[in-house]
Amino acid sequence: MTISTNDISGFILAGGRSTRMGGRDKGLQILDGRPMIAHIIERLQPQVGPLVINANQNLSAYETFGLPIIADVISNFVGPLAGLHAGLNHCTTPYLISVPCDCPFLPTDLASRLGNALASSGADIAYAITINQNQTEHHPVFCLLKRDVMVGLAEYLSEGGRKVLSWVSSQSHVQVVFDDHSAFLNINTPDDLKSINASR
Repeated sequence: MTISTNDISGFILAGGRSTRMGGRDKGLQILDGRPMIAHIIERLQPQVGPLVINANQNLSAYETFGLPIIADVISNFVGPLAGLHAGLNHCTTPYLISVPCDCPFLPTDLASRLGNALASSGADIAYAITINQNQTEHHPVFCLLKRDVMVGLAEYLSEGGRKVLSWVSSQSHVQVVFDDHSAFLNINTPDDLKSINASR
């Protein structure tokens, strides 16, 4: 069994406060002459059916990319899980794949590899990991979820849970190893952005 591209909704998480970026919206920061989220869209859009942006501020700027904008249902910026909750709440396909707005080099085969693992394992969630110097690094925000996990996520959030990895680990899940650690590089700070721009 394989999961069709059209059965996967893409969801870009850009709803945080960007505190480490000095309050400047990370998805709108310029990388290689374009907003960071433009790089995300370019890489993710061919891998999915519908594509949506999760944002809670600067909505008019995000609307210029021509994609639907969904804000968190849960207020007070409680983190990426609130974004996932909003995405699953509006999802019209059997599956949702999420990526953060600050990782512009994400794998171009992310959806297919997570989808194959999800289909073959029978799990409800597949997420990416990398092995760096014999250390496993978890990237749970890069995940493919069955829409049905919405109920469990809502319960977790209602009980005060906020950690993505903690919630994912509590569900039926499978980890998928990606070899290219740099594909999951996230640009969190102005110095990160300056360094990446200088190196390109």
